[in-house]
Amino acid sequence: MQIDDIPAVHRILKCEFEKGRAPIIELIQAQTKDPFKVLVATILSSRTKDETTAAATRRLFAEVETLEDLTRVSQGKLEKLIFPVGFYRVKAKHLKALPKALKKHFNGIIPSTVEKLCELPGVGRKTANLVVSVAFDLPAICVDVHVHRISNRMGLMRTETPHETEMTLRKILPKRYWQSWNRFLVSFGQTICKPIGPRCNECPLYAYCDRAGVK
Repeated sequence: MQIDDIPAVHRILKCEFEKGRAPIIELIQAQTKDPFKVLVATILSSRTKDETTAAATRRLFAEVETLEDLTRVSQGKLEKLIFPVGFYRVKAKHLKALPKALKKHFNGIIPSTVEKLCELPGVGRKTANLVVSVAFDLPAICVDVHVHRISNRMGLMRTETPHETEMTLRKILPKRYWQSWNRFLVSFGQTICKPIGPRCNECPLYAYCDRAGVK
């Protein structure tokens, strides 16, 4: 895949994405329009399937609607509410520390930049970029394992880490694609371009992929 192929590849990815279901974080944004809930759900979603995250957020948001609610609930209760998301004990600890950090540094308001979000407990660049993109509808490139793997597998770049992939995409990806690149590749990585046993014989991007040996 070459940089000039990006528009064509993006169109194909969009068509594939529209065949499936919207990611849980986007559903929560559509339902609540609440940056706090988007941030919490994004923290929970790391290394967790969408179905598990959806169930955990339903249980959690039934009892935790606001930052003040999060202040009052115990860490043990949080663990029970969000189980079995990945690393649920660590995530419960981060959620419990979130109100104090937000009040101390940002007057209790969810910040809208990647750099400021990364100052919060449990928030790395992947989470921060997704919150900026989904909750605030601002250009941001969220790079998870799917985006990193597929961007390299197709030959768009040669990077060693998700951070390197994000920095490279910021240079070569037109800004109009920043917000959609993650959601499209995550969906594609879960259905077609899987980490093990990718379905190359069914792949609509096969002609663009280095794996195919053709351009």
